[in-house]
Amino acid sequence: MISLNPRSPIPLYRQLADALREGIRRGEYPAGSRIPSEHELAARFGIGRPTVRQATELLIRQRLLTRRRGAGTFVCEPPREVDLFSLAGTSAAFEETGLDVKTRYLSPLALRLVPSAPGNPFGGRRAYTLSRVHRVGSDPILLEDIYLDAEVFRGIDRFDLQSGSLSRIVAEHYYLRPERVHQSFRIRTLKGAPARALQITPTTPVLHVRRRLHFPRVESAVYAELCCRTDRFEFSQTFSQSLDSLGARGVSEGAFDGE
Repeated sequence: MISLNPRSPIPLYRQLADALREGIRRGEYPAGSRIPSEHELAARFGIGRPTVRQATELLIRQRLLTRRRGAGTFVCEPPREVDLFSLAGTSAAFEETGLDVKTRYLSPLALRLVPSAPGNPFGGRRAYTLSRVHRVGSDPILLEDIYLDAEVFRGIDRFDLQSGSLSRIVAEHYYLRPERVHQSFRIRTLKGAPARALQITPTTPVLHVRRRLHFPRVESAVYAELCCRTDRFEFSQTFSQSLDSLGARGVSEGAFDGE
């Protein structure tokens, strides 16, 4: 049984929340099941019921648990959500066909001054940025540049993205989920370092996606630009009513031109 460490700088309620979250992921507490009562958890971990209540309230805010009056606290059904940060659905589709998708970071997540550029809401100010390329075998397929609001996501560079997804970090540590996404698409060409990262010539067309994520009370807190190789791979994205279960709405625009 997982034990809590009272000497850890991490508060006990956060340790318990992490233990319950891990139990949900492992299937110890499947969707729809009731977790142990506050009294049972307090006795099992040797802590007070107010600490247990803090932990469960945290997981309720994160939509992992729900409380039913007179019945107890239950594990929520997992929402069918679209990973709006990195086209993870597309990567998963590659993996489901037996293709192994790897990610290489061209520049790690760090606080930087962003050069002014058309369409980038962070141009001319500081933001957390990263650049990475996704590969199938030896072939790069996606080049991704991400920008995060420095105030909203203060300290996010302390997390290791190699072992966790950006969307999960934002949801679990900043308690934020995007409520709207705005995307624009165009066909363009690349040159210089971006072309070399995708191993393409300056005349090879790529699908260029600009994406803004809007959070409750915070507009454009995350901005991303993705360049997708279309000479060897086909990309698709589907918006369905599953987004409504997240309170999210997608807005897409298409524009096609070359540079």
